[in-house]
Amino acid sequence: MTKIIVTAALSALAIATPFAAQAQKLNPAVIAVVNNERVFTECTACKAAQAQLQTQLQQIEQRAQQLGQPLQTEAQSLEAAVKALNGKQPDAAMQQRATAFQQKQGAAQKEISDRQQTFQRNRAFVAQQIQAKLNPIVQQVMTARGATVALDTQATLASAASIDVTNDVLAQLNQQLPSVSTTAPAPAAQPAQPQPQGR
Repeated sequence: MTKIIVTAALSALAIATPFAAQAQKLNPAVIAVVNNERVFTECTACKAAQAQLQTQLQQIEQRAQQLGQPLQTEAQSLEAAVKALNGKQPDAAMQQRATAFQQKQGAAQKEISDRQQTFQRNRAFVAQQIQAKLNPIVQQVMTARGATVALDTQATLASAASIDVTNDVLAQLNQQLPSVSTTAPAPAAQPAQPQPQGR
C-alpha cells in the first residue's frame, strides 16, 4: 500500500516538475536608463517653468520684506512706548495700538502663507504636467529601443552609455511639450457641511 502511494506521489511530481520549471523561466530583461534629474532640468518647458517659478518666489520674498519693514518699525516703537511706561498699565490708546499691530502682523503672515501655498501648488502643477507627458514618452522610447524595463539612473549603481535613452526622451519631450503652465488651478471648494437640525 505504501509503495503504491509513493509511486503515485513520484508520478505526480514528475508531471508537475516540467510545468514548475516552465513557470519559473523568465525572458531576460532589456534595460534602458533615463536620467530623470537631467530631463527635469534640461527640457525646454522645464527651464522656462523654473525661470517663472523663480520669479514667483522672488516676488513672495519681496512682498514679505515690504510687509515686514513697517511691522518691524512699529514693533520697535511699541516696545519703546511700553518701556517708557515704567511698569504702569498702558492706556486705551496704547492698547488699541498694540491690538492694531497684532492684526496687521496676523494679516501679513496670512498673506505670505497664502502666497507660499499657491507657489507650492504651482510647482507641483508644473511637475504633474511634465510627468504626465514624460511617462508615455519613456514607454515609447522603451518600445522603440526594445527595452522591457526603464530605470532612473539614480536607481542604478552604474550604467553603460549604450542603454542610456535620456537624449531620446529629452528630444521627444521638447517636441511634445513646448511649454507648461506655472499657474495651478484654484483648489476645489470644500462642500459645505450640513448644519444639524434643531429638535
